[in-house]
Parts: sequence; structure tokens; C-alpha cells
Amino acid sequence: MFKIKGLKSKSILLAVMLATPMLANAAGDIAAGKAKAAICAGCHGSNGISVIDGYPNLKGQNAKYIENSLKAFKNKSRTGGQSALMYPMAGLLSDADIVNVAAYFNSLK
Repeated sequence: MFKIKGLKSKSILLAVMLATPMLANAAGDIAAGKAKAAICAGCHGSNGISVIDGYPNLKGQNAKYIENSLKAFKNKSRTGGQSALMYPMAGLLSDADIVNVAAYFNSLK
């Protein structure tokens, strides 16, 4: 075991220990994301490779980009292209679902 001297060292250690679960959760739950991503497969493919010409591939996509895009579709602030098709799809997702779906597609390599 190790010894920690001083209140400052103990405070830093406590902060790290308390933040660890939040950091792990920030990445999203890939298994939960995979389950929710089933609704995406019709257009974006079951493996994240689009089955419709002109639709984006989501396999390996940056998770933050997917999160931001889904949130923008959900609140209908993203327009143009096929946005209107994405509004109801994104509307089915909670904020946690969005993080999980983003983590799932990002995990596909």
C-alpha cells in the first residue's frame, strides 16, 4: 500500500476516485448503443456502412460528431439534405441513448 501525506494529496486522490465513474460513463455504453442503433440500420446499414447511396457511413465516425448531429436533428436545428427524415428518428432517442449510439458507431473499426 502507499501513504499519502497532507490534506492536499488526499483531496486530489479523492477527486480522482470520484471522477473515475463519470469518465468511464462519458464514453457511453456500447452494448446499449448497439441495441438502440437497430433503428439506424435501415439507412446506415447494420454494420454502419450505408445501404443507400448518398447517406453517410457511421462506422468509426467520431462519437462527438454523431452526438452533436443527433442532438441537432432532435431539436430540428439541423436542416438541409435529408434532415426531415432524421427528425423523427432522433426524436426517439434520449440524451443517454444518443451518447450510447455514438459510442457504438465509433467503436466499429
